[in-house]
Amino acid sequence: MPLIPSDYRPPFLFKNGHFSTIYAGLVRKINGVLQRRERLELPDGDFLDLDWSEANAPTNQVCILLHGLEGSAQRHYITGSAKILNQRGIDACAINFRGCSGEPNRLYSSYHSGHTQDLEFVVHHILKQNKYTTIFLKGFSLGANVMLKYLGEKGAQAPVTAAVAVSVPCDLKSACNQLLATKNALYSHRFKKTLLAKLKEKQQKFPDKLDNKAIEDIQTLKDFDDVYTGPAHGFKDALDYYKKASSKQFLQAITVPTLIINAANDSFLGPECYPYQEAEANDNLSLEVPYFGGHVGFWGKNNISYTENRCIAFFASVLAK
Repeated sequence: MPLIPSDYRPPFLFKNGHFSTIYAGLVRKINGVLQRRERLELPDGDFLDLDWSEANAPTNQVCILLHGLEGSAQRHYITGSAKILNQRGIDACAINFRGCSGEPNRLYSSYHSGHTQDLEFVVHHILKQNKYTTIFLKGFSLGANVMLKYLGEKGAQAPVTAAVAVSVPCDLKSACNQLLATKNALYSHRFKKTLLAKLKEKQQKFPDKLDNKAIEDIQTLKDFDDVYTGPAHGFKDALDYYKKASSKQFLQAITVPTLIINAANDSFLGPECYPYQEAEANDNLSLEVPYFGGHVGFWGKNNISYTENRCIAFFASVLAK
């Protein structure tokens, strides 16, 4: 499908990608979302925590929300999305990836950009309830990559009506190169700090799998993926992980109407993270590249972000067809 023109025109300050990213991550607050937690026991002995928020009236529509790296179902972009979905008569099921719900997960492995099995498990869990006839997906950053990879893997078998991906690093190597750049030093330091804290907890629980020296040698996010993410999840190293887990190679197989919104000034995304050719070759895939927005930082009036309104409009357009 051809590139979709964007009409996102934020105020002057929000035209700066870093300002948009930081404001959305640290300043924006969402109130009025009541979440109910459900714990799913997984076949491998681990667990997933789902945070549900519901529409005012019973509905047969639900949207599964997937957060980004080191996020959770309480991040503003998740609760903001849940709030407007609920207001429009759609229940929201926000997934906390393994180890992201405030409690360490049980296994040495945890979550990563290409781990689609848990999303598939949640989809089937929802289907078994026989309550919802319409399932939407909305993912952010890492969660968007998981979502797109899942849709490509399932193809026509995906029991999903429509999907929206926001700020998606669909080429993980390209995104990693950006995060290692000086311009993103503050972001990468913040990610590394929380990831290392979790890894040290795992090292104490699984001392036979990782020694202190390996942790001490981690200087960058790529080092972290070389030491932990890759080996813990069946990959040879970071580059093998980036190659196999990137969703870009799966986009051609997506059959569900899907919208990708990646800002041109997103400092986390390299050139390869803008899948122009893939969108042009797939009638089910739409790509919108606003000039502004930063990384998951799309400002909007009345504390409703641009991508939140855009998502509702896209879902409505798919249902109308």
